[in-house]
Amino acid sequence: MEAKYLREAGNAFAFAASPVAYKRCNSGHINDTYFVDCGEGNPKYVLNRVNTEIFTNPYELMANLKGVCSHVAKKIAAAGGNPDREVRTIIGTKEGDDYFVDPDGGYWRAFLEIENVIAYDYPDSPELFYKSAVAFGRFFNQLADYPAETLYETIPNFHNTVKRMNDLKLAVEEDRAGRASEMQSEIEFALSKEHLCSYILDRVHEGKYRVCVTHNDTKLNNVLMDKDTGEGVCIIDLDTVMPGSVLFDFGDAIRFGASTAREDECDLSKVELSLEMFDTFTEGFVGELREALNEDEIQGLPMGAYLMTLEVAIRFLADYLNGDVYYHISYPEQNRDRARNQLKLLSDMDMKMEEMNEIVRKYL
Repeated sequence: MEAKYLREAGNAFAFAASPVAYKRCNSGHINDTYFVDCGEGNPKYVLNRVNTEIFTNPYELMANLKGVCSHVAKKIAAAGGNPDREVRTIIGTKEGDDYFVDPDGGYWRAFLEIENVIAYDYPDSPELFYKSAVAFGRFFNQLADYPAETLYETIPNFHNTVKRMNDLKLAVEEDRAGRASEMQSEIEFALSKEHLCSYILDRVHEGKYRVCVTHNDTKLNNVLMDKDTGEGVCIIDLDTVMPGSVLFDFGDAIRFGASTAREDECDLSKVELSLEMFDTFTEGFVGELREALNEDEIQGLPMGAYLMTLEVAIRFLADYLNGDVYYHISYPEQNRDRARNQLKLLSDMDMKMEEMNEIVRKYL
């Protein structure tokens, strides 16, 4: 179904020609995204309607995006690369604004589409996962000297796992959708991990882990891969670029890509941590960032994977208990299935933590 004001938004931006066709992008949990065709011989574009219930200050969101993309573009150009292909190029409106604001107050923005690339929803080989690790590591390196303190928190407390656990406890108490009774075992297992929630934040406070620019949503499908070479070209979905710990980015990539099943797989017997994929990603990520990480951060990587899995699990669980108000769902029980899936993955990590630590020690 075509979004209201889609065509008005498309006509508002300074594209090379008027749009002739729109195609909805069905991936992503938060924003609404469309591919824009402006006719043969013209560049293609991406049109995005921001979910302002999640990103409550679109102007701060765009300030982050412009600052980070400009910084990375300069690094790419200095290295002899192609900024139009290797980082998001923001397209302004015909009036020179960052956003088109529709009559209902919806915020729309546009980017140049990067062609001859593919985004994979799931890593079907260690080689693919390795290349994504290198791409994320390179992105992290490009922003290593960016002043993280100047970035806005587009979602305050996004990776504050302590707060996420408190949000879950509130969701259990309120039980808005009347679903808590069916999720008792999942709730009890999640709550049993509460004592671990401050692990990363405590070490940031102690100075063991540095605050730097992090992507905060390092799923494989946020890496565009060149169709010809198979190499990672561009990191996308930069709305959650904020100050944070490198453990957030490593951990989220592992919990998504090193699982043996997709995150809404209902057959939990299929869900476990692949140590091969964990090793592969660690090799690529640490190899790219060896000079940028301290020893404490490298040793903490397995706990980064563990805590990001826990955090996402309790977010899915809380959203299910609240009546599915945050994540997009394609069927009524999807957040339930996602939560159970991530908790099963967490349980498997419990049994494999020492092996994960051994793998990381290889790359110290």
